[in-house]
Amino acid sequence: MANRTVKDAKTIHGTNPQYLIEKIIRSRIYDNKFWKEECFALSAELLVDKAMLMRFIGGVFGGNIKPTPFLCLTLKMLQIQPEKDIIVEFIKNEEFKYVRALGAFYMRLTGSSVDCYKYLEPLLADSRKLRRQNRDGQFELVYMDEFIDSLLREERVCDVILPRIQSRHVLEENNELEPKVSILEEDIEEGVESSDEEEPVEKKREKEHRDKHSPVKEKRRDREREKRNRDRDRRNRDRTDRNDRRDRDRHRRSRSHDRERSRRHRSRSPYRK
Repeated sequence: MANRTVKDAKTIHGTNPQYLIEKIIRSRIYDNKFWKEECFALSAELLVDKAMLMRFIGGVFGGNIKPTPFLCLTLKMLQIQPEKDIIVEFIKNEEFKYVRALGAFYMRLTGSSVDCYKYLEPLLADSRKLRRQNRDGQFELVYMDEFIDSLLREERVCDVILPRIQSRHVLEENNELEPKVSILEEDIEEGVESSDEEEPVEKKREKEHRDKHSPVKEKRRDREREKRNRDRDRRNRDRTDRNDRRDRDRHRRSRSHDRERSRRHRSRSPYRK
């Protein structure tokens, strides 16, 4: 009973919302201790408190496929199906980054193509660090924008197969989305325009001259020059060593040949005792 979807839940992508997570992973979540103790009888309001206590994201780990709390809470949200306004508030939450990550992951699983681009693309400007648990149970650092980009581009995230969404250019051609404008492009264009308008030609020349003869660049050039000299000396030493070895081998073979010839000559002499 505790693992069933709520009665008034709507189908997502034509199926039961919980079926968006594969059966084997779903069964592991149902048997997990965190699910039984922390996710039992959770409502949308209480789920926020659990999400605020999260300290990492991830899918499953270990040889026996243990689910992370992040995946357990995702399945609980699919089970109780909170309202869209609550998910949007999760995504807009700037204080708790793991709450935002959970809301973005749920939106990618259940939202339409337009909603995914509309609510997830602004999060690409969030560069905060996230802890992620990999399949080996080890923790690694990722960034929020990297996680959001994987939600929009990859087919599987946190060991869950993501539903397909339409390409952005198709939605733009259908006038369902406005053309994407990168924040970096705006900053670069503004910086180039302001620098071209404000800096006179003489200042630009002075700046180029200063950059060219700056102490930092001089030190870098000196280090590179020293490195080239060391490499050249090393190559010369190697070449000299090879020549010396070759000469020694040639001399050794010549002496050996002379000894062998003198031995044969003594053996042929009639006066040999």
